[in-house]
Amino acid sequence: MPVRKYTYYDFTLSLCPECLKRVDAKIVFEDENVYMLKRCNEHGNSKVLIADDIEYYKNIRNYNKPSETPHTFNTKTHYGCPYDCGLCPDHEQHSCLTVVEVTDRCNLTCPTCYAGSSPTYGRHRTLEEVKVMLDTIVKNEKEPDVVQISGGEPTIHPQFWEILDYAKSLPIRHLMLNTNGLKIANDFEFAKRLKSYTPDFEIYLQFDSFENSVLQELRRADLNTTRQKAIENLNKLNLSTTLVVTLQKGLNDNEIGKIIDYALKQKCVRGVTLQPTQVAGRLDNFNPETDRMTLTEVRRKIMEQTTVFNSDDLLPVPCNPDALVMGYALKLDDEVFPLTRFINPNDLLDNSKNTIIYEQDEQLHAKMIELFSTGNSVEVAEENLKSIMCCLPNIDAPDLGYDNLFRVIIMQFIDAYNFDVRAIKKSCVHIIDKDNKIIPFETMNLFYRDEKKSRLEKLRNEII
Repeated sequence: MPVRKYTYYDFTLSLCPECLKRVDAKIVFEDENVYMLKRCNEHGNSKVLIADDIEYYKNIRNYNKPSETPHTFNTKTHYGCPYDCGLCPDHEQHSCLTVVEVTDRCNLTCPTCYAGSSPTYGRHRTLEEVKVMLDTIVKNEKEPDVVQISGGEPTIHPQFWEILDYAKSLPIRHLMLNTNGLKIANDFEFAKRLKSYTPDFEIYLQFDSFENSVLQELRRADLNTTRQKAIENLNKLNLSTTLVVTLQKGLNDNEIGKIIDYALKQKCVRGVTLQPTQVAGRLDNFNPETDRMTLTEVRRKIMEQTTVFNSDDLLPVPCNPDALVMGYALKLDDEVFPLTRFINPNDLLDNSKNTIIYEQDEQLHAKMIELFSTGNSVEVAEENLKSIMCCLPNIDAPDLGYDNLFRVIIMQFIDAYNFDVRAIKKSCVHIIDKDNKIIPFETMNLFYRDEKKSRLEKLRNEII
């Protein structure tokens, strides 16, 4: 009998990358890769690489856990996912991280920008508008896990400090500032004032490359010296910082290990977040057929380019295993100890359980036994170590603080090419829009930004 050249594995709903209509999609295995096959009646067939590691892709289904929903839903389910966002009751995950875009404006015009920001685009939100946005998040979450003040470039907002003051007055567990770092690099007094918002405050710093040729292509600016100066100022203050890397295949994916190694040497840096480019917003010099990176490609390159993390360290994040990978380590003096490998994967699905230490490496096992007991979690140092360690079981580490933590997160924001409704329903990174609806990051950039809403209405009308 004739045999197909692939192995059929699963079925889902996706989108046509041209017209954004819902289409059926097969998940298949072919030549050691995972592909999505889909067909639009108008635009024909498409084949999209979604993973280069079949075993990892199959394993992520073991990391599902019961959904945690918000306290309040903001829209009704009417048209079906992804056309009802806001959040609707059909969404399966609350906001682990909510982005508040306080301005459309930016002091850069990056060729790669999901929000399409520039010095002249849009406007600043008023202070009252921002307060309502923050209040809406608190209403939905009661005690939001992480809220990120973003833009545009939020540090250019004329009422920036008032916004931070109000955000810190709310029961937000961890507040982040998403910034390109220009203000921090050029004004130490500005950075010093940011330090006053600690504890539970962190800088989410754009850090794409050490090469100015790469930075020119991604950011249209020679930012290497600026980035180093920003890190220098943040190190002086020991102001908790995450380095955020926008990845593009063949451009800066060869620097992943170098960036992680650099981050581990910085006093202020608590981790690196790696984000493959999402096909959304302004995206110059980018070919979706050749420049896209999958989550598993990034995961593999971390293991190839560093000695810190292995396959037992880089695990799916249970709230959205299709789109998130996490790996944790401890920084102790000049040594780095991988942490994730010592955790029973079953405990990731039940936060009530305590950490279980595996006897995989005698030296590291002895160190872990010394550092961790199996008691209840406690607050440590100035900041709560457990609360920021996403999805890890309770740990007891009375002598360690957030300074000792180092994490690597891979955050793949799904777009129209690799859209999988299963992952979208579990999206836990959200943006609050101008109408005070809370939108998954992925669908916000596909449908819910100003210039895209007319297309959304057309799709909705066709459903009716």
